Amino acid sequence: MTKALYMLAEFSDRDFDWLLNAGKRKRVTAESVLIKQGEPTDALYMVLAGMLVVTAHPGVQTENPLGNQLESEEIARLGPGEIAGEMSFVDARPPSATVKAAEDSLIWVIPRSRLAAKLLQDAEFASHFYHATAVFLSDRLRNALSQLGYAKAQFSEIEPEVDPQIANNFDLAKARLNWLLNQLRDAS
Repeated sequence: MTKALYMLAEFSDRDFDWLLNAGKRKRVTAESVLIKQGEPTDALYMVLAGMLVVTAHPGVQTENPLGNQLESEEIARLGPGEIAGEMSFVDARPPSATVKAAEDSLIWVIPRSRLAAKLLQDAEFASHFYHATAVFLSDRLRNALSQLGYAKAQFSEIEPEVDPQIANNFDLAKARLNWLLNQLRDAS
């Protein structure tokens, strides 16, 4: 399930309107770096069209002592409806991965300063944002543990559970996401 569905299932209509008004469309060319591992990020990004790739390498340095680029390992691909940069709003640490465009892409960009101000000024919005992020990260951790072979016995026979409040809003979240992707992709 995409991060955007977690967010949109949690957001109120007012939150959704703010999201639309706070951001802007941006075209990025293949290989454009949006988030660089170890360096502060300046925005939250949602993929409208195209594909982003998430890579990471050991440590946060970008070059080894010999001056050669370290090899990065691809850890995820983010397509339409996926979000990048949300973890930087959860803790104060720099990003643990690099996110760049795998192909020419269209993204929705919400500047860090606007989102940070909204999170400080609007407790209801902040509650929705952080709750959705926590649920998503919890789901991601459970999947990672299962893929690594940990907790397999505990989770293998259990259907993944989603917070009932979010589950009740999935249809609304899917409708919002489809509308958002279509509107923002087609806007002039």
